[in-house]
Amino acid sequence: MDLGPIDVTIEGGMVYPFPPLIPVDQHFDRKRLHDIDAAVTEQLRRIPDGHVAGKSIAITVGSRGIMGLVEITRALVAGLRAKGAHPFLVPSMGSHGGATAEGQVAVLKGYGITEQSTGAEIRSSMEVVEVARLADGTPLYIDRIAWEADGIVLANKIKPHADFKAGYESGLVKMLCIGLGKHRGAVALHNHGFARFPEILPEAGARLLERLPVLFGLAILENAFDDLMALEVIPRDRILAREKELLEVAKASIGRLDFTDIDVLIVDEIGKNISGEGMDPNVTGRPGSGLPGFDALDIQKIVALDVTPQSHGNGVGIGSADLSTRRCVEKIDLGAVYTNAITATILNPAKLPMVLNSDHDAIVVALKTCNLITPETARIVRIRNTLEIQRIWVSPALLPHVKASDRLSVAGPQRPMAFDATGRLQAP
Repeated sequence: MDLGPIDVTIEGGMVYPFPPLIPVDQHFDRKRLHDIDAAVTEQLRRIPDGHVAGKSIAITVGSRGIMGLVEITRALVAGLRAKGAHPFLVPSMGSHGGATAEGQVAVLKGYGITEQSTGAEIRSSMEVVEVARLADGTPLYIDRIAWEADGIVLANKIKPHADFKAGYESGLVKMLCIGLGKHRGAVALHNHGFARFPEILPEAGARLLERLPVLFGLAILENAFDDLMALEVIPRDRILAREKELLEVAKASIGRLDFTDIDVLIVDEIGKNISGEGMDPNVTGRPGSGLPGFDALDIQKIVALDVTPQSHGNGVGIGSADLSTRRCVEKIDLGAVYTNAITATILNPAKLPMVLNSDHDAIVVALKTCNLITPETARIVRIRNTLEIQRIWVSPALLPHVKASDRLSVAGPQRPMAFDATGRLQAP
């Protein structure tokens, strides 16, 4: 969309004496997996060759950014093929990709997932089969291609969800119930609202596991640095129990901003590859659902400067920002955003914030509309995105907190906030 120039009258004009920013490192546990091929091979030893030999096996691949996703998928394909199986890939992302088969293949391509990179054919369709029902009569759907396979392997990252807190959040169970349910299945469950997901997901997962040829799950865990932390093959009969345990590990491992109050949070980019809501509410404390359980700092204003190319225009989550830029909003495909939001039955993440002509103007307005601050006292934090928060940049007003914390350390000298001729904030 082309918004055209945006004329805004503001007291004193678009001028503000920006404080400098100081690079700061946040210190998290960095347990890390170094050899993906070896880890997948070792985990697949838990699966007897006779359980997969000769079978056509659908491997789920979702729409979340996962470190090493191409390597994990390729190793899983090769490992199953070595056991005599015939693996292929099925996009498992509900309504993402504009709720089209072609769009979902494009999402995977954006993550580097292709037949050439993984060694397996991608079979994409939005056609589903009803295979079970919840106790209240809600139908449970499954991708027809996966349904017709001899076996299904659920592969996904286990992590805290962006909209609700429960025993099962983002992981194997949700991929089974919603990702593999495609658009129709996602709509059927999302109609209940996220507040009911704590009871719906385990019920739906149990019923689908009874009916579907799920062979095993491959759980993927990441640390606070967005690095692979662990891979674990979970036998079919252990998926429900083990995922709950691994979710607790994942929750303890995510990164957060180690502050209590911020005046302005500058987010260089949002995106579906970063979080289901563009910006992770576990970092910002702003879930689109409005549900409780997201313990985070108090932020007066959030400025979102851009949307990632991997999002393919799906800028859902932009509604969690207070301000944005023409550069960001003009890249957004409202159709993709609205499809995502309508499917989830949560419209706030699809709303547009105040839009300014440039990064410079958006940050000026953010600072001028914060209450009870001056350029000297403004508590500003700049991050690349909500996944990469080990290196952040803070204003001098936050320096006393940094020096008092054993989880933060100054990583270099302060530098001025610099903008190019178009008003774009430059890399720090």
